[in-house]
Amino acid sequence: MMKRFGVVALAMFALAGCDGTSLRAVHIVGSSTVLPFTKAVAAAFVAADDNRRTPTIESTGTGGGMVRFCEGVGAKYPDLIEASRRMRAREFDICQANGVKDIIEVPIGLDGIALAEPLEGPKLALTRKDIYLALAANPMGKPNSAKTWKDVNPALPASPITVLGPPATSGTRDAFVELILEPGCLAAMPAAQELRMNPDPALYAAACKTLRSDGAYVEKGEDDEVIVAGLAENRAAIGVLGFSYLDRNRSRLRGVSIDGVAPTAQDIAKGSYAGGRTLYLYVKKRHLDAMPELRAFLDLYASMWGPGGPLTERGLIAAPDKVRQRAAATIANGYTIDRNALP
Repeated sequence: MMKRFGVVALAMFALAGCDGTSLRAVHIVGSSTVLPFTKAVAAAFVAADDNRRTPTIESTGTGGGMVRFCEGVGAKYPDLIEASRRMRAREFDICQANGVKDIIEVPIGLDGIALAEPLEGPKLALTRKDIYLALAANPMGKPNSAKTWKDVNPALPASPITVLGPPATSGTRDAFVELILEPGCLAAMPAAQELRMNPDPALYAAACKTLRSDGAYVEKGEDDEVIVAGLAENRAAIGVLGFSYLDRNRSRLRGVSIDGVAPTAQDIAKGSYAGGRTLYLYVKKRHLDAMPELRAFLDLYASMWGPGGPLTERGLIAAPDKVRQRAAATIANGYTIDRNALP
């Protein structure tokens, strides 16, 4: 028994001592959408104990953060990633290949992909079909030539199609394509369902998942605040951003309804808003086992994400009770994800 304890202790020393993982601050990368919530937890974390180190937080976007997260284990690599979409199976495989074997998935709450316009804007009300026809690079299999919203739907105003949004590395953009653009494609083009089953995924991607690059969709960077600022400069534009950023800027922005439902906390929580999504943290179990501060940070996160808690006051929409309970149990017990459960 003593011999086995010695082996375990030596292994822990190899991770926590030699590579310095436990000797540095918690290191976080990832989503700009989740960033305000993680910063709030980090501030509370340090305020609760003067001996704690301030977590290092980098806003890299979900896609860029996944790359960093999956590069390896040890002090050189991030401990966790904040993500505005779920990890992909292909990202999990890259993690595995680089020695990041045991990964913990923690849903922290709900958010929505919101379309927002300035209060002085054209007061748009759109369907997912409208959005697809306006923003897809090849709607119905043909290059997009629409210039105004009226071009895609006669009932809409003749205001120019200008949409400010995040780049390809963003989880918000991934979720926008998955939740808004693809269903719009399926609604506009019944043949897309067959295309979806085609052995060549590039055909479906070209028709249903690729955004315009001719200026109608304008990449404004990972930070949603930059999109908010861009809407102040262009009153005819609309923006693609996380719901919490819309909610914090209600004095100057209006949510654009999608399929008759406006982006509100209530409708996102009920599941009736088309752009509703879950936000996540992904954690390396080896780092969690080696770093007491990382475990304390995650425990504090769980204590702040409930209804009426500090994070919901900042725009996070609380997940249902059972989801929060499972997430807290996942942190406490170090439950890891199964590749088969990932998209």
